[in-house]
Amino acid sequence: MDAAIVVLLVEDEPLILIGMQDALEDGGYAVLTASNGSDAMSLLDERHIELAGMITDIRLGEGPNGWDVARHARELKHELPIVYISADRIDDWPVEGVPKTIALQKPFADAQLITAISTLITQAGSPN
Repeated sequence: MDAAIVVLLVEDEPLILIGMQDALEDGGYAVLTASNGSDAMSLLDERHIELAGMITDIRLGEGPNGWDVARHARELKHELPIVYISADRIDDWPVEGVPKTIALQKPFADAQLITAISTLITQAGSPN
């Protein structure tokens, strides 16, 4: 792989974060991580970072939630592929989500995560 395809992973549970980061790195991605919405938004604001996609949990504890982080991301990069993850039932998710996304309900297999982000990045075209 010539240039790393960078994704932002936002998850407040440390063990889940590490497991998903390992799976994504094994899948060939460079992974930036944030353990809360505020840190994720700060990373998104760093203009030198070229993200190909983002994976965010919906519930992130105190501060901005996954919907907030996704909206902020799309203000900066309108077509950024986003995978939402949550332990909540998908049917319970509010309609306020950002379009052009994939939703995964926890628990899911590593392969499902890789397929979801890969599909969205491929549909979006070049990661730049």
